[in-house]
Amino acid sequence: MSKHGKKYRAALEKIDPKKTYSLDESAKLIKGTTITKFDAGVELHLNLNIDPAKADQIIRNSLVLPHGTGNEVRVVAFVDDTQKKVALDAGAIKAGDAELIEEINKGWLDFDVAVAHPDMMKKLGKIARILGQKGLMPNPKAGTISPEIEKIIKEVKRGKIEFRNDKQGNLHNLVGKVSFGEDQLKENIQTYINTIVNNRPSGVKGAFIKSITLTTTMGPGIHLEVSQFIK
Repeated sequence: MSKHGKKYRAALEKIDPKKTYSLDESAKLIKGTTITKFDAGVELHLNLNIDPAKADQIIRNSLVLPHGTGNEVRVVAFVDDTQKKVALDAGAIKAGDAELIEEINKGWLDFDVAVAHPDMMKKLGKIARILGQKGLMPNPKAGTISPEIEKIIKEVKRGKIEFRNDKQGNLHNLVGKVSFGEDQLKENIQTYINTIVNNRPSGVKGAFIKSITLTTTMGPGIHLEVSQFIK
């Protein structure tokens, strides 16, 4: 088993493993636990009291972070010719129907998010498997299917993210960068957790969120006090 490097161990020493931190404390502390030379991402990891095997307890939706994720998002739009210019002007790197679909069918996947007009969904059957395997298939729960193409592209570019629990009932999402101001990080984290709380399945008994961990890319985890987010 490989050992953590000096930078990781130094960052770990700044964190009390027995303590659960307030939002104010964690936003300040996270900046001192980055171990990368680049502008590391700030990630939230939530362990939920759900049964992922039950369809009515699946957590999946989307939200717009007030300050975005800090990443430049490459968007493609599946639209007809009448909306192609609208999509490109809104920030899509490519837009279209048959030609774009064929390009993806041949292996081009240099984008992060795909959005689509509802009328285009039948045409996407040809590449549904390709997009699905990469988690790129437009989906109403992710907020990536809408007749309002300009609006959804701008939302994605501004910081719209999708959240979906894994097989163990956990959520993992990027909520900013180490370079963000403390207030920006706090607002993003608060917005994210508020949204999760509002998506609590009716069948869940007892505490919904079991734990919240904040980390930087490759850095150690900071445990947040769950009760501060539950009104």
